Amino acid sequence: MQEFVKVLGLKYRRSVAGKTAVFNGEEMILEETDWYLLDLFRLWWRYGISFIRLQMWVEEIMEKFMRIYKYQAHGYAFSSVEELLDSLGGSGFLNMTRRPLSDSLLELGVSQRFIDEVIAPIMRVNYGQNVSIPAFVGAVSLAGAQDNLWSVEGGNKLVCSGLLKMANANLHQAHVTSVSPVKSGDTLQYRLSYTSETTSGSDLYDIVVLATPLQESVQSGIRFEDFTPPFDQLPGYYHSTVATIVHGYLNTTFFGFPDPRLFPFASVLTTDIPQLFFNSVASVCPVNISAGFRRKQPQEAGVYKVFSPQTLDKGQLKSLFRSYYSVQVTEWLAYPRYGSSTGLPSIELHPNLYYLNGIEWAGSAMEMSSVAAKNIALLAYHRWNRQGDMVDQKDLMHKIKTEL
Repeated sequence: MQEFVKVLGLKYRRSVAGKTAVFNGEEMILEETDWYLLDLFRLWWRYGISFIRLQMWVEEIMEKFMRIYKYQAHGYAFSSVEELLDSLGGSGFLNMTRRPLSDSLLELGVSQRFIDEVIAPIMRVNYGQNVSIPAFVGAVSLAGAQDNLWSVEGGNKLVCSGLLKMANANLHQAHVTSVSPVKSGDTLQYRLSYTSETTSGSDLYDIVVLATPLQESVQSGIRFEDFTPPFDQLPGYYHSTVATIVHGYLNTTFFGFPDPRLFPFASVLTTDIPQLFFNSVASVCPVNISAGFRRKQPQEAGVYKVFSPQTLDKGQLKSLFRSYYSVQVTEWLAYPRYGSSTGLPSIELHPNLYYLNGIEWAGSAMEMSSVAAKNIALLAYHRWNRQGDMVDQKDLMHKIKTEL
């Protein structure tokens, strides 16, 4: 994603400082301060060396994952998510996709208290799920909880629109209704039928990339016809998350702060307990940050984003907000429901028919999807040009060093 920003001439959004706390339904059990050393001392005092063990574990995983950028820079591709993960972290990475995060962390020596009070809230805000999700996606989530995150000035969507424009693609604003193979002699192509607001039609393509979930729960609306063997929908379900954007006054009394002027937090995460009806609440900043911008204080009307498993009713909104001007609700199938699928979906569904979203079942993030997209671009190129020596190669780190 950083490379896309650089190529497109975009800018990073100016960061806005804001402290985070963890709420257990009764009180704040963990509060970030303005002093880094004080925060470290508090973590050590409450959890011992669990946070150090966790940090070392995440850094080791990310260091191995970073190999993918070297592999792709040298043009290497992988025919499956398993092959990709195996090339980065061997059987360890593959086992992490099959084992609960909580089990891996306990084995690492991380305390149950730390898992309940720190790890679980991060999983709830990032994936709306608990610490039973696979260890690999848990590590992706924890890497995304670091303080070096960034976003694009003007909105992250500018990356997508910018890349589309740069590609000079012939874009059809239409919905694909069916995909079917068409064979003429030794040539295999795919007929894509589509409909739009004004017309319907079909075209033949040599290579097709499916960039939408194919699980039955998502209902992509695409039919796969005349495939041998029959091409069925993939197993697994996507997790429904509700994002509620509220313009109003946060009810800080709900969190144990009767005076809103004494509430110092920009975001509140929650522990995994049944009586809490939301996963997180955070103040939202604009996609463009002016030089004089300051985050709204709790005694002022601000814009807040609430993540919850179900749509908030009026009573729940009243619990979180003293009053509000507007409420915007978006419910969407945001990421896989981890643990609901057996194995990782294929990348190559059929010759020259590729599936992007399988990577989400290893880890769901913009960066993961970008890596998967580049892998498919390289894979499709090598398959088309019959360059098998660039696909699923073993011991790539040694190969690359030898090439240099």
